[in-house]
Amino acid sequence: MFSVRDREQLRDELVAAAKADSRIGGAALTGSGAAGTEDEWSDIDLAFGLVEGADQGEVIADWTTRMYREHGCVHHMDMARRGTIYRVFLLENTLQVDIAFAPAAEFGAYAPTFRLLFGEAVEQEQAQEPAAIDLASMGWLYALHARSSIARGKAWQAEYMISGVRDQVLALACLRYGVTSSQGRGLHLLPAATTDPITATLVRSLDRDELTRAFRAAIAVLLAETAHVDQGLAKRLKGPLHALA
Repeated sequence: MFSVRDREQLRDELVAAAKADSRIGGAALTGSGAAGTEDEWSDIDLAFGLVEGADQGEVIADWTTRMYREHGCVHHMDMARRGTIYRVFLLENTLQVDIAFAPAAEFGAYAPTFRLLFGEAVEQEQAQEPAAIDLASMGWLYALHARSSIARGKAWQAEYMISGVRDQVLALACLRYGVTSSQGRGLHLLPAATTDPITATLVRSLDRDELTRAFRAAIAVLLAETAHVDQGLAKRLKGPLHALA
């Protein structure tokens, strides 16, 4: 298991290596490190802005070799946003290292958790939380499939769909209280009065009666959160959703 000292030392080494790499024109601290909310479990989040003309694939390949050769990487995966590649490394000591390799025009803050370390950033359009109406719509869509999964005796699919309803409800609650819903990061900030009723949606077994109970609870909290968004919509959904359960 890595220590806080291990994390800080490695982050310093990576930033120093980025400064020494002529293909990298800027670097920023992102995530909890930029927000000042790190704890002993936090990972390393960095963003590198490539200079004009740099070969992104070559830079990523070279840094990947560095992570395996020098820092005990055991595996990695990629995510993409526009032209930026986010390479996520898993180290032997369980530390996660996320490095965004951004084209020059995309190097900048998409969220408040961005602290420039060197170079210049380009102003970016801020990432948006999903629209509340879209979350409510996904909620009733998951509910439709939960109903059919239970009826067909597909217990695991039913559990999956009920969890999908709950995820939309929690995301709606996050929007209502102004906290992030991304990857559940803001869920601990929701008041107990909101989350307590949602605990009833947790599926405790794959028994049909239990799935039905959890499904009914999911319908109830979905309607409650939808009412905070659009009371007319909640009223229109009430009949069909109760019929499902």
